[in-house]
Amino acid sequence: MASFFTIRSLTPTSSSRLINSTRHFHISQPRLAFYPNATKQTFDKVVGAKDRVVLVDFYADWCGPCLTLAPVLKEAAAEPNTSGSGLPLDLVQIDIESDEGLPLAHVYKVTALPTVVAFKNGENVSQFIGASPPAAVQKFIKRL
Repeated sequence: MASFFTIRSLTPTSSSRLINSTRHFHISQPRLAFYPNATKQTFDKVVGAKDRVVLVDFYADWCGPCLTLAPVLKEAAAEPNTSGSGLPLDLVQIDIESDEGLPLAHVYKVTALPTVVAFKNGENVSQFIGASPPAAVQKFIKRL
């Protein structure tokens, strides 16, 4: 979803006449924003954003499946960096063993690790539990 803008500028020359020149700018879709070890404040700010899809990865350092899923999520979210709805995609990681992570895990009823919760335009829309293979993660993102 690229946009093009045209800016016309009038540039004076040495002969005191104005030259009309056109410049084109290309604006691409915003890239993935990655928030490792996010705080409650960061979580609230990112998840509450409009026109974005946010994947929240609830994890713990000791969790083997969490360590397996983390790079899969990061790679899947970065390529092609949009959800199935075309909205930009962000990834937030919440350590449930942190002082701010545990209350968030309770709010979103995290009962197993890893749990990935998807937010679209600030609303909880979907989730999955467990270390999923890359193809399953891509399919999950395309449904958002």
